[in-house]
Amino acid sequence: MTPYFPNIEDVRKAAITIRQVADITPLTQSIRYSKEYDANILLKREDLHRVRSYKIRGAFNKISSLSKEELINGVVCASAGNHAQGVAFACNHLGIQGTIYMPAVTPKQKVEQTKLFGGDWVTVVLEGDTFDDSSKAAMKFCSEHKKTFVHPFDDPKIIEGQATVGLEILEQTKTPIDYLFVAVGGGGLASGLCAVFKTLSPNTKIIGVEPQGAPSMKTSMEKGVNTKLNQIDKFIDGAAVQRVGDYTFSICKEYLKDMVTVAEGKVCQTILDLYNRDAIVVEPAGALTISALDDFKEEIKGKNVVCIVSGSNNDITRTAEIKERALLFGKLKHYFIVRFPQRPGALKQFVAEILGPNDDITHFEYSKKSSKENAPAVVGIELKTPEDLEPLVQRMKENNFFGEYINDKPDLFQYLI
Repeated sequence: MTPYFPNIEDVRKAAITIRQVADITPLTQSIRYSKEYDANILLKREDLHRVRSYKIRGAFNKISSLSKEELINGVVCASAGNHAQGVAFACNHLGIQGTIYMPAVTPKQKVEQTKLFGGDWVTVVLEGDTFDDSSKAAMKFCSEHKKTFVHPFDDPKIIEGQATVGLEILEQTKTPIDYLFVAVGGGGLASGLCAVFKTLSPNTKIIGVEPQGAPSMKTSMEKGVNTKLNQIDKFIDGAAVQRVGDYTFSICKEYLKDMVTVAEGKVCQTILDLYNRDAIVVEPAGALTISALDDFKEEIKGKNVVCIVSGSNNDITRTAEIKERALLFGKLKHYFIVRFPQRPGALKQFVAEILGPNDDITHFEYSKKSSKENAPAVVGIELKTPEDLEPLVQRMKENNFFGEYINDKPDLFQYLI
């Protein structure tokens, strides 16, 4: 692949191109996080676009660059959701036909929004379990029907469109930016920011942030070669790809100051905090950058820090899972196999004598086995503090209720819960 690095003039042209569909998003100080980290924490609110993510920038820039013949033939893309919405909006706005492939597991909200933005100009096809599955199917369809593929991240025009985020940030603040945190899925946004800041603010340290369960860029940078992961956790769907782009990898490996991962459970807690304390609704990928601040709390003290809030396409039906993952990460939710003696009053004893005053049963599965002395139940217990766990386990053991602690047994945990 020919070496590529975005030209700042091409980024400025992209900024002019996307004006008709992408508003300049706010760069606002977070009073809460600034106080918490003793730093000036600024949030770049890319979640406030009409399609609720920055992806409209790259998608519109790419499609606007196509020839008349390419536009007539139509476009194809593959996306976990946000790029799909950007492409759909662009197709509708420009009046061209688009076919959009999305993983079958994509949250319903993102699928419906894609159809809404695309209207009669877009056909949505649900295919495969991951972005990579969808991408393979989309490429095949694209080749068979001689259409143009609009890549979600590994394309110069996409990267230049996403890079306009960086231009806006630098225009919106007069003080030098010390740290810039950016979520990394395929690497399109991170690559664009690297280009802008290398040229216009070379002292800014850019930190890439990935989900712990999908560290494709981090793994590739550590190995020195673009590496495909065999398995990924798809929960943070907006940043979960098995393989990053070739263009994006070559840029990020040279210009990112650091590449870190954040546990999915921690991201979930950030989502809940932003909603409950700041009235900000974000999707999991949108909370990645803020979730990484703890790992840099000493370095960023007294500094000017920008976190890009990349999107807010969250499905309300995922709220229960988000809360569950947050509690598990915070060591406040624990699951056990409890062996109940098959006698009257056993459950009453467990509640009265085994549970602590602040412990709450949130999950209970039990079937009576009349031929056995003890019968197992799967019990989920929410604690007030992590320190309440050890005394709870001790009481269960002393009274012969303890069977198995299953939080740390992933295969058993996923099967039972």
